[in-house]
Amino acid sequence: MKYILAIDQGTSSTKSIIFDNQGKVISKGHADLHTNYFDNGFVEQDPEEIFQNVLTSVSLCLEDFQQKEYNPKDIASCGISNQRETFVLWDKTGKALSPAVVWACKRSTQVCENLINQGQNELIKQHTGLIIDPYFSGTKLLWLLENNSDLKAQLDQGKVYFGTVDCWLLYKLTEGKSYKTDHTNAHRTLLLNIHSLTWDKEILALWGLEKLHLPEVHPSSYDYGNWTYSDEKSAVGVLAQNQLPITALIGDSHAATFGEGCFDKGTAKATLGTGCSIMSNIGNEPLISSNGMLTTVCWSVEGRVDYAFEGAIVSCGSTIEWLKNEMKFFTHPSETEDLAQKVKDNAGVYLIPAFSGLGAPHWQMSRKASIQAITFGTSINHIVRAALESIPYQIKDVLDAMSKDMGKDFSSISINGGISHNKFVTTFLADLLGFSIKKQANHDISALGAAYLAGLKSGVYQSIDALSELCKANITSIEPADNTLVQTYYEGWQKALNG
Repeated sequence: MKYILAIDQGTSSTKSIIFDNQGKVISKGHADLHTNYFDNGFVEQDPEEIFQNVLTSVSLCLEDFQQKEYNPKDIASCGISNQRETFVLWDKTGKALSPAVVWACKRSTQVCENLINQGQNELIKQHTGLIIDPYFSGTKLLWLLENNSDLKAQLDQGKVYFGTVDCWLLYKLTEGKSYKTDHTNAHRTLLLNIHSLTWDKEILALWGLEKLHLPEVHPSSYDYGNWTYSDEKSAVGVLAQNQLPITALIGDSHAATFGEGCFDKGTAKATLGTGCSIMSNIGNEPLISSNGMLTTVCWSVEGRVDYAFEGAIVSCGSTIEWLKNEMKFFTHPSETEDLAQKVKDNAGVYLIPAFSGLGAPHWQMSRKASIQAITFGTSINHIVRAALESIPYQIKDVLDAMSKDMGKDFSSISINGGISHNKFVTTFLADLLGFSIKKQANHDISALGAAYLAGLKSGVYQSIDALSELCKANITSIEPADNTLVQTYYEGWQKALNG
């Protein structure tokens, strides 16, 4: 029996999971990660802390694995999924030159406005399938260079290495021997041409980034090098001793799409995490959306690249966290299910969760959050319900836009992520959409996707067809009820959104 180690490096934590050849979880490790949120909309993490967080998580996973009397030598390879647009700048030695600028950071809002006013948005859309927006790495990189003269000088001298979190981890784990990333992560920087799948020389020249070191770009499932980093203080040394191959890198939302079995055109998933990423596989051609969707690389293996439409919702679980941490409405997100059901309807209360702007399909990134139609009769329960309802409403907004682009309606969607465990949200979503909601038995779907891709390369999983059968064997469904009232609620949402 051979096993796969999957590292799922997220915004708030790192999960490490070892899977067997049937996609079953053998052992786990988890470590929380600190994020700095500033009043001005800046969001940062410490790059070295991200790396140490990963080592801690992997160590805990390996200790669990060995305590269960498994042998680390039987781990065939490692796959890494990661928070996508977050990036790090470092020098040749692997020393970070800046904080890790997190995907949710809004520091480049003015940079984006300037670029759009210069008429660059259409070029960016045609070359990348994306739009000029603070969400993507490239514009935040421009902000750093405009506001840090030392960093700009190092760039001009050709000393700055750029990479998303997967690339940073790979560089550290291989002790600088491997400087690579995959199609999905490279694309989210705004610097990769979606048609050629190479770094776009025209954009790099336009933005003065010709001397920036950029990693080699490869399929998500690929031989990325061997784990050689050893730490005497933790259990990861055994991986260095075994020269563990790293055979997959992929952005977490793309990993979830693969883990959900979205292997065919028209299949879709929604990851309900801090934000919400909805992806629909559109096949082997990068179509450009006319309805506010992003075109992105869905996932790739050697000899095959699948593309996707994506609707990126900025605030999903983060809305619930705000109610918990700032409003003190409850102590754990799991309580929200009961609180929402204590009121018979939404009483016309709507929460527009534009805490960091509104993403797809609206793209109103300067908009602020609001709660509408509050009266003296409005309770905490109404506000909690409005927050939960905002998640299905936003998902329907995106799916309706995708349907227009694809020229066909959806018949089902797979969901995953922390909020997918909330029965109020999932039931409301099924009723609102009017079709089946599918859930994998394995909740760690991004890690599973990374494991599947790593195992394809190392031979633990034989083919995509074999993976498709594994996925089908582990699905449960949530069917819609005949609930016409939710459509009335949705009409109210649209009025609140556009009023």
